This record gives sequence, C-alpha cells and structure tokens, in this order.
Amino acid sequence: MKKFTLIAVISGLALGAHAGDWGKAPVSDKTPIEECVDIGGSISSGYMTDFIFQGSRHARDTVWTDAKYTFDAFIPVTIGATYYNFLSNINQNAVFGDFLHTYASFNLGNIAGFDTALAYNHAFLPEGTGPVTTTSQGVLTLGLSRDLGIATLLLGTAYSVGGDGGTALGVNDDFSGGWYHNAGLRKSFGLTDAASLVVEAGVGYSDDYWVHYWNSGWAHYYAKASLPIQLNCRATLTPYIGFNGGMDDNALGFESSDSLDALGTGAGGGDVLHGGISLSVSF
Repeated sequence: MKKFTLIAVISGLALGAHAGDWGKAPVSDKTPIEECVDIGGSISSGYMTDFIFQGSRHARDTVWTDAKYTFDAFIPVTIGATYYNFLSNINQNAVFGDFLHTYASFNLGNIAGFDTALAYNHAFLPEGTGPVTTTSQGVLTLGLSRDLGIATLLLGTAYSVGGDGGTALGVNDDFSGGWYHNAGLRKSFGLTDAASLVVEAGVGYSDDYWVHYWNSGWAHYYAKASLPIQLNCRATLTPYIGFNGGMDDNALGFESSDSLDALGTGAGGGDVLHGGISLSVSF
C-alpha cells in the first residue's frame, strides 16, 4: 500500500530592521506580489476503487500519480505522464502490474463551434497483462466540447494505432485498427466559493476496438459526480463517485451479463459502482 503524505511548510516570522528617520512612516514597497502565478504545470495523485478504461474494468484498488506541463507554441501543447499501480487484481488469473501512460495533447481552439483537442496516448505495460502479453499500445484521440447553456456537450473518438500487441488467446495481433466513440453531457453547479458539484453522463460505442476478433457494439453507459474543493489557489481536492453500466457489448466484446471477459480476468462486463479521490497541485 502506498501512502501519500502532504507536507505543509510554515515559515517563521521575519524580523525587519527599522529604516528612515524617527517620526516618519516607513516607505512601503507597493509592488504587487503574485503568490499563485502558474507556469503551466501540475502534479496530481489519487486512489480509485476500480480502474475503468473506455467502459472496461481492468483492475481494482489503484493508486496513481500524474505530472503534466502546458506550454504555448503556435498552439497550447500539454505533455504528461500518469503512473498507475494496481494494488489488487480482479482475480487470480490476471497478472496486472505497473502501467505507465504518456500523452501529448494539442489544443486546436474553436473549430465549427467546438473546442477541439487532438491527443496521442501511449501505454507501457512492462509486466504485460496476464494472458495478454501486451507491453505497449498507442491510441490517437479527438475530443470535442461545446457549451449548450444548460450543459456542456462532450464528444470523443479514439483510434488504436497499434504497438506491441503481443499475443491474446493464442493469436498474435498488434491491436491496431479499432475505434471507440463516446458522447456525454457535463454540468457544474457552484456550491460555495471553494467547492462545486460536477455531474457527467454518457455512452460509449466500440467498433472493433483493440482486437478485430472481438465484437463491436454499445460498450457501456456511465454517470459520474465529483466534488472539486479548492483548498487554496494551488491545491484542489476532488472526491468522486461513478457508475459504469454494461450494454450490448463492452469494449472487450462480451455482453453485460458476463462477469468475466474472454481472458478470464473479470474485466469488462457487468455493472460497476466505483469511486475515488485525488489531490492536484498546480505550479
């Protein structure tokens, strides 16, 4: 079990020397102090009861740490990496270990009324994933959002561009050529000056995603409620609770009535109530 410790440093009182003539008020420096100017970076850590990726559950009891930095080139570019550690497998057949997720996101601005972002994500699984000997996988994603007034419309699509797909069920495959699409709505409600309630719901569709011999169909529907709490100008604590429901086919191709996927790992099918908490610090 990994423990995250937040260390608060309290500075001592500084003794100032008296300057100027007696009987005259000291001259103060009126230069404003920018205490919370961000340079574009952030570090986040958290815990989740279930690791769910595009409608499929892959592990339970997961701790993670993310670091990212945004800089302006001709467009804003965000680069980052997320490290996941699965503290418990779904069952004895799964051999999950560490999972490193690297990414680069390009903010393309407003296109046809939609805020648009293009990203490339690459996952490294040095220990493989049990019966599937995958060690790396790349995904190209396109995300669109639009404020409708009553809520924000979210649209996304992901294309599996391949990688070291290894062997699954005795068949060699590079995991390329599949699509995953999702659509949802998000709404934020201000509760206090420092806290808000964010709710989101949507559906996902798998089109031969990951491996061609698994089926296509509606992968899942989901709902999520989070409560970001701004602790100060840099730190935000966010607990959340969510529900992931199986539909005709999840991203691994098995019907929602199945509790196990084709690999016997317990991933995918069925309904999952999950939750977690994270702490994010900007700099």
